[in-house]
Amino acid sequence: MTQAYDIFLAGGLVMWALLGLFTVTSVCILERSWFWLRLIVQEKKVVREVLTTAKVDLEKAEEIAENAQVLAIGRFLVEPLRLKKPSPETFHLAIKAACDREFVEMRKGGMLLKSVVAIAPLLGILGTAEGLVTTFTNLKTNSFNITDLSTVTLGLTQALFSSTTAIAVAVFAFIFFRLFLCLQARQMGFFSQVGNDLELIYLQYWYEPSTQTNTQTNN
Repeated sequence: MTQAYDIFLAGGLVMWALLGLFTVTSVCILERSWFWLRLIVQEKKVVREVLTTAKVDLEKAEEIAENAQVLAIGRFLVEPLRLKKPSPETFHLAIKAACDREFVEMRKGGMLLKSVVAIAPLLGILGTAEGLVTTFTNLKTNSFNITDLSTVTLGLTQALFSSTTAIAVAVFAFIFFRLFLCLQARQMGFFSQVGNDLELIYLQYWYEPSTQTNTQTNN
């Protein structure tokens, strides 16, 4: 522990900024990981129950989706099911609006991680420059004692540790940024498929039969 702290201090003032970036990145990644883990593990069960129930009872399907609103898929499904005898166009628009709203939620944290990927290497360059300045300053100050290696290694160590830490933070943020992008792309396809299935169920089991009944009644 003491050695790690000494290495941290050897990296110079930039290390504190990198520590702040790493902390913010870790919190963001933990929150997003929990969001995606719950969604991926539970969404198929919720979708299966809602779609199956929607064929026989829309109110019961709405209740199931309502109880799953902690998940994005629950909030997505409940919006069109809340409508009372909507037209196909209104039902479709409700699905699209709910889908767009949840995609905004899924992209949460992406800009932060992207910013860390860009900022961390710049801080690494700043730390490297600071280390080189320290090295040359020490060389100039101790020009008559050039054999003292600590004069050179102090600044070089600072440059090395700060640049290495900056690259590690950037890579850490980039890996999860790309992972979350892949999950978003996967969910966009899944939500689109589920929305189409729900729309077809509504048309086939509820809208068309009611239209035919009204037509027969008028005749």
